[in-house]
Amino acid sequence: MYQFQKILFHSRIIIALVLAISYLSSCENDIQLVKALGEHKLGIEEGKNIESIMTEGGKTSARLTAPLMLRYQTDSAKVEFPRSLHVDFYDSLTTVESQLYASYGRYLENDNKVFLSDSVIVFNRKKDTLWCKELYWDQTLGIYYTDKPVVISQQNPRQKIYGQGLRADQNFKWFTLNKIGRINTGKQSFINIADSTY
Repeated sequence: MYQFQKILFHSRIIIALVLAISYLSSCENDIQLVKALGEHKLGIEEGKNIESIMTEGGKTSARLTAPLMLRYQTDSAKVEFPRSLHVDFYDSLTTVESQLYASYGRYLENDNKVFLSDSVIVFNRKKDTLWCKELYWDQTLGIYYTDKPVVISQQNPRQKIYGQGLRADQNFKWFTLNKIGRINTGKQSFINIADSTY
């Protein structure tokens, strides 16, 4: 009888040890799970067929449309329009005054600026048109600017202007070029002009 109790006692100790080891190993897994949950993972919100209305003084000032929008949850919030974006700008009577198109856009929320690239086109009611590869849109100041080459086509007077570096209002009523020039045997040649506001 004593031998049986001794075996039973040892069996209970072994079972208790097995349970304790499995409990501790499961706790270690839980700790790893908690660590994994604590790691910062990049969150991306996706929106399709986006339409955003911007207002000033209660009136619509612009309307942005895009087929796809990606919003990244990082320290500096960033929104991308990887499949193009289009913006209509309105005057005080809510008539379209100018339009903007770009194949790619990136909105930097903290700076209230939009970086536009790849086939950027801006045109106004007068049919003046701006083409460039890269352009910044500062929404706070309501201006565009770039230090890259630009091409501007005007209807009145009918002309094409080639330049490098531009500053313009977002309704494209005025613009200033840092350098202007013309196409010369397939290459752009520039002349420096202090102020070429039109």
